[in-house]
Order: sequence, then structure tokens, then C-alpha cells
Amino acid sequence: MFLDRADGGQKLANQLGQYANRDDVVVLGIPRGGVPVAFEVAQALKAPLDILLVRKLGTPGQQELAMGAIASGGVRILNQEVIRELGISEEQIEAAIATQRVELERREKLFRGTRAPIVVQGKIAILIDDGIATGSSMFAAIDALRALQPAKIVVATPVAPASIEGRMKGRADEFICAWTPEWFFAIGEFYQNFPQTEDSQVRDLLSRADQARAREKEQRAPEAA
Repeated sequence: MFLDRADGGQKLANQLGQYANRDDVVVLGIPRGGVPVAFEVAQALKAPLDILLVRKLGTPGQQELAMGAIASGGVRILNQEVIRELGISEEQIEAAIATQRVELERREKLFRGTRAPIVVQGKIAILIDDGIATGSSMFAAIDALRALQPAKIVVATPVAPASIEGRMKGRADEFICAWTPEWFFAIGEFYQNFPQTEDSQVRDLLSRADQARAREKEQRAPEAA
């Protein structure tokens, strides 16, 4: 279906045309694989590009079971039902948050450097990954993004199982997917080329997006005058 992530982003952008050339739209890629897709969408829509980093908070002794998440912008989401059922103490919660915050801050610095995060409050935030399998990571990202108070959350991805659309209702305000196959085993099977996205590629794409936005502003300046 898709040659690579860039091709997936270009095809996805074709379904997001209603958000092009607007001042109230921001595009957020989930590192690492979501960023090449988000870059193509941001370029097509002429929208700013940023990242949304999310770190799951695993429960003590069961790291795969999430009791919450932290994300870019100081967001902290806790699943009180899981915490109550397992009797997790406040000390254990804070210890998990401290551990994941170190990794979150490391990745923020690695990917963003000194670049300030884009403000999403009151904006239409288009949240993008290169695909959705089970949905757990995306659902955590949606919850985290919601805490930053965007006006609307649009989840967009090149490929996801058909069952995901129903599960998105009540979570995202809008869900857009280029391809929703009935049979779904892994995201990579829907790309001809699906190498791991490197940290350097994420940094490069964010830099290129900033440069493109700067050129657009320079071009618009004489028109405004």
C-alpha cells in the first residue's frame, strides 16, 4: 500500500485537505516513526510541526500494565482504577514518574534541542503516527494531548485495523485513516520499506519544517505590507 513513511504521509495528507492553510492547525508527530509521516502532512497543509512524546508508567512488577503516562508539556495522566485495584502507593507512583521523566527529558532534548514546544492550547491538533496496531500508545497520547487543551484533536494515520475506528469514538474528536484493512498483523506489513526511524532523522525533519515555515512567513510578509 505504501512505499515508505513519506509516501504514507503524502497519501494521508490527501484526506486532510480541509485543514490546509489555516492559522489554527498544528501537526504533532509521535517519535520516532510518526515524525516522517507528520512531516509530509505538515508540508502539505502548510502547518507547523512538533512532536508529542509520551512515556507509559508501568505498574510495579508488571511494567507492561500501564497505571498512567507522562508526556510533553508536563502532562501527567493516572489511571486511578488500576492504582486502586493493585494498591499502588503514592511513593511508587512518584518513583515511576521520576524514572520516566528522566527519559522523557532526555528525548525532548535529543529531538528538540533548544527549540520551544509549539503551543497547542485552543488549536486544532492533528496527532500522527505511522500506524496504529492495538491503540494503547495512541490512546495514552490522546489523553496526554487533551490535558494541553487543544480546541480539537484529530488522530490521523496511514494504516490501522478496521476495529480501531469504533474505539476512537469518545477519545479523539476526529479519526482519519488512509487504509483500514480487516486483516492486520503488524504495521510494517503495509509498507514496502519500513526501516527504524533514527534520532538524527527526527531532528533533521523538525529543522526542515522550521525552515519551511520561516520561508513561508518571509514570502507572506510583502503581501501583508
